[in-house]
Amino acid sequence: LPVHYIFDYPIAMKLNIANPATGCMKAIDVDEEKQLRIFYDRRMAQEVELDILGDEFKGYVARISGGNDKQGFPMQQGVLVNKRVRLLMSKGSCYYRPRMKGERKRKSVRGCIVGPDLSVLNLTIVKKGEADIPGLTDDESACPRRLGPKRANNIRKLFNLTKEDDVRKYVISRTFTTKKGQEITKRPKIQRLITPLRLQRKRHIKAVKRAAQQKAVQERAEYGRLHAQRVKERRESALASKRRSSRKSSRREE
Repeated sequence: LPVHYIFDYPIAMKLNIANPATGCMKAIDVDEEKQLRIFYDRRMAQEVELDILGDEFKGYVARISGGNDKQGFPMQQGVLVNKRVRLLMSKGSCYYRPRMKGERKRKSVRGCIVGPDLSVLNLTIVKKGEADIPGLTDDESACPRRLGPKRANNIRKLFNLTKEDDVRKYVISRTFTTKKGQEITKRPKIQRLITPLRLQRKRHIKAVKRAAQQKAVQERAEYGRLHAQRVKERRESALASKRRSSRKSSRREE
């Protein structure tokens, strides 16, 4: 390790370890440089083996999902430095919301490479080890999601469904009792659900557009025909007036 890694910062870091399978998270404080050394110079989204943290983490593999430095600035993916930098951000940039149209602003963010200047490091378990960790991977402390997915494609992804399966049968609902003692079942309204009524509306919209296009073509053809007729009539009237004027001039000469 470089010398400034050891002497410039106090060696203390908080690890927030999350387990998406159970919905639990556990925070541990690590103050030994030997244990933190495995995270140094690693980038966000890289996987790290957690065997060095203790026997209970034997066999566990976690992915680095983010973190904050000592002053609270968050790590940003894609900034390949191990320090804080100031970036010019615009609409669509991470950690920035413009207040005016076209506004840009320079803000400080922490790079995506892990260093000893971090105070918090967020980890996500991607592989479970040999033994359960109380409060993180055991079944007793599991906190399942109270609400399920709402979008049709997300429901298909959760239950591994095909397009032919009826998504409405797989919506996660919950039943609870009100203060009056009534049992009520609630389920979300499925978004982006393709139903026969939706297909009928799309066909109707297409038919309306097609009719409008055909009407515009017919009106354009009718306008072209009428315009040509008016031009012909104007030309004939101009020729007739020219003939009359030539006749009058010839009579005067006689």
